[in-house]
Amino acid sequence: MSTEESTGPRLDDGVRTMLLLMPRLVGITKRIKVPPELAGFDLAPRHLSLLAYLLFDGPMGVNALAERLEVAPATVSLMVGDLSRQGILDRREDPGDRRRTIVSVTAEHLPAINGWLGQSAGAWRTALAPLSPAQRRMFIDTLLTYEEAVTRPRAE
Repeated sequence: MSTEESTGPRLDDGVRTMLLLMPRLVGITKRIKVPPELAGFDLAPRHLSLLAYLLFDGPMGVNALAERLEVAPATVSLMVGDLSRQGILDRREDPGDRRRTIVSVTAEHLPAINGWLGQSAGAWRTALAPLSPAQRRMFIDTLLTYEEAVTRPRAE
């Protein structure tokens, strides 16, 4: 067994592979069409994460969404207000705390959003299922580290 087979590719080979792979993945993601039922709405990439949280985790408050999205509650309130006016999201008062607003995807648009985001979710399940929990953690941590490094201002 060669060293590469037992330990994986050399660092530069891995970097080369990722540099070639990432643009293809982005291109594939961009080609995922918005379902016809949602095509008339003004959905931006920032809405996808919000919709994904509501789809996978169910209805939740604005502050919980803000925490998960790592943005200010005011930003989430603006997005929720916009999507509510378009009829995609439903806002209702929390019966346990009337000051708190619970946000959910409307029943009318849930199937289209599920189908739209479900395609990517299914692909990630296929990719992550063979990995152990520790390997999944390492993969996710690696992507998060990449995101942090690529968005960090460069020292000049």
